[in-house]
Amino acid sequence: MKLIFLVFIGGAIGAIGRELFMQWTPAGFDGFPLDILLANLLACLLLGLAAAVHARGRLSDPQYLFIGTGVMGGLSTFSSFAYGAVVLMSGALQGTLVAIAYVLVSMVLGYLAVLAGQKLGGGGHAA
Repeated sequence: MKLIFLVFIGGAIGAIGRELFMQWTPAGFDGFPLDILLANLLACLLLGLAAAVHARGRLSDPQYLFIGTGVMGGLSTFSSFAYGAVVLMSGALQGTLVAIAYVLVSMVLGYLAVLAGQKLGGGGHAA
């Protein structure tokens, strides 16, 4: 039960942090969900960092659960990411191309952000 409480509190902190971050992020062009993209990339970077620190034994399993599952789970937002792509896709061909670019950029930069976070944490690939 303690572990579930850690995820619950971490998720609340992450969700509040995401909302504040998204309010402070400038609007994207033509409805481009820049705020969602940047919030997700930040979460990827920080999750990679937390994973590397955990792999090095600097974070306990409960601490990693709080940060990795809770805070980063609340900070990132897959549903908003998918919704943003759908909204972009509902436009003309240009909207479709922008939506495809948004999905690809999100995936590639998200992957690279996790790797960068792991590197910052002093580790390589962590499980």
